[in-house]
Amino acid sequence: MTLAFIESRATAAAYEYAVLVTSTDYEVRTLAQLYRDRADAENNFDELKNQWGWGGFTTHDLKRCRLMAGMVALVYNWWNLFVRLANPHKHHEAITSRPLLLHGVATKTRHGGQTTLTITSQHAKQATIQAVLTRLAAFLTSLKSTAEQFTDAERLALILRRAFAKFLRGQMGPPALRFAGRLTM
Repeated sequence: MTLAFIESRATAAAYEYAVLVTSTDYEVRTLAQLYRDRADAENNFDELKNQWGWGGFTTHDLKRCRLMAGMVALVYNWWNLFVRLANPHKHHEAITSRPLLLHGVATKTRHGGQTTLTITSQHAKQATIQAVLTRLAAFLTSLKSTAEQFTDAERLALILRRAFAKFLRGQMGPPALRFAGRLTM
């Protein structure tokens, strides 16, 4: 690895060190894991700031700032749920998921009482995008046809159970999501 602040023509190994100073009694491994967990938590705020425009507002009107911050947070949450539904086992940041899932042209056609949405993508990973959106459409179609007897809250719980499958790891989840075990998806 070449480090920018080291100027050497010799072929010697170069290392980069990080120093963590603390007054806790944790073991080194525990402290390192806590540090990694903190970095994971900060990634969400970094994404909100740099990818979603939550970096600051130019007005001094607190009411408008709160409104815009709330709108950005709502869109961020809905987008993350949508992308988790598309691929439940991996987190995709907006910088990669938006070009993948939003750069397409859609045509809506109606014939014989059916409405069809045809999406044409010009992205290089078009086949991957098609597979992801096809799986997502199949899930939503099965949800619509098999969950008609459920309330809106129960349908939302089914959606959340799929979106957070990675975190549930096969468990039924909290009581609000347990009824979803009756359905196979």
